[in-house]
Amino acid sequence: MSDTLPSCPECSSTYTYQVDALLSCPECGHEWSPVADSDDIAVVRDSVGNVLADGDTVTVIKDLKIKGASSSVKVGTKVRGIRLVEGDHDIDCRVPGFGQMGLKSQFVKKVSE
Repeated sequence: MSDTLPSCPECSSTYTYQVDALLSCPECGHEWSPVADSDDIAVVRDSVGNVLADGDTVTVIKDLKIKGASSSVKVGTKVRGIRLVEGDHDIDCRVPGFGQMGLKSQFVKKVSE
């Protein structure tokens, strides 16, 4: 890594420091990943802020009503082998009992394996 760290994107402070894989600002408390900022890669995060990747397992955190279906995807439904895509519904997956569908990352939580 270079000798100079970037300024804080929130408050523009130059007193940033590195903690493990994150950069941190002591003035405003903001933490960010230097990799995501420098590569301009869209990072998909779940409802609690965990970074999602292809093949992860997630659980649904709220009942999701499905258009055209008589039932809904229930809280706690485990979805395995997700695939990240561009768009509003940024997760493609196969939900047990419903089949192939797109989900929004704000309604799922990553399962630690």
